[in-house]
Parts: sequence; structure tokens; C-alpha cells
Amino acid sequence: MHPPSPRIRLQHAFIAYAQAHRDEAATVALFQDFLADQPQCFERTLVPGHFTGSAWLVSADGARVLLTHHRKLGRWLQLGGHADGDPDLARVALREAHEESGLTGLALDSEAIFDLDRHRIPARGVEPEHWHYDVRYVVRAEADENFAVSAESLALAWRPVIAVVADAEADDSLRRMAAKWMRRTPSAER
Repeated sequence: MHPPSPRIRLQHAFIAYAQAHRDEAATVALFQDFLADQPQCFERTLVPGHFTGSAWLVSADGARVLLTHHRKLGRWLQLGGHADGDPDLARVALREAHEESGLTGLALDSEAIFDLDRHRIPARGVEPEHWHYDVRYVVRAEADENFAVSAESLALAWRPVIAVVADAEADDSLRRMAAKWMRRTPSAER
């Protein structure tokens, strides 16, 4: 018996996420349909969109999250990026967290999906407007929190999760993830 393919594992992860987050059924359906209908969905060259993997990168105690001031989008966001053909989006999130932060000793908190967000990326240069189907995972900094700003970012900053929830100017999906994290992790309220 062969282990399930990464696509099948992702389908199962979407089903588990839908069961845990019944209020997000419409979003999950978009992701499931995209996975089923687009054989090249993990390739950034696929227009009108593609899968990306992101990290809700929390401190060891879970009270803070590392955010990037995204160079291209000019907003504070979670770390993450293109799958570039890799259908293991948890691995993509972990890789992107390391590459964009320079942190070592990062670990997936779980292979369960933490959040889903479909968002439009504006046209830029020769790249047309397209959708990112962003699958987000919790990644934990287990020891060293001394980051290094990569070329992808204007800046990085550790922010208290509770401050992200209260920040009316923060990206809606960041506030949603912060609220989810606080419900799940009481230590985040410190």
C-alpha cells in the first residue's frame, strides 16, 4: 500500500479544516474546487492563480507573531510564498518562514491547516493580476528569535498577537489569524 499522494493529503486536510471551521465552508469549497480543476495549481505560472504556503510564525511561548513588511505589497503580512511546484504546502510554509526570516530551529506546530485565504494579487510589470490560494500553517520559533531581513521584506517585527487583533489598520486576514490563535492559545493574551 502506497502512502497517499500530496494532492490526496491536501484534499483530506481541506476536509478536516472544513469540519473544524464550518463557518468557512464557502472558502474551503473554492480551495477544493481549485485543487480538483487545475492540474498545475502549484505552479506560479498558472494564471489565473496558484497555491501559496504561509506561516503564522509564533514565538516559543505563542504570545508573539513575526510579521514582514512585504516589499512588493507594502503591507505587514505573515511570511510565505509560492509553492513553485511543491504540493506539500506545509513544507512550503516552513521553507518560506526560514528563507524570509533567517531563523533556524523552526518547526511546524502541526500539519493541520491553520487558515485559508484567497486574495487577489495586483498586476505588476509583465505579471497579470491573479489569485493566491494561500494555505497557512502554524510554525513555531523554538529557540533563537534573532531574525535577518531578506530581500523579500522592507522589515520584520515580532508583534504581540493581542496587538494584531486590536489593530484596526492590520490586514483582515492577519486579524482573523490572530483571533483564531488567541482562541486556541490562552498564553497569546499576555
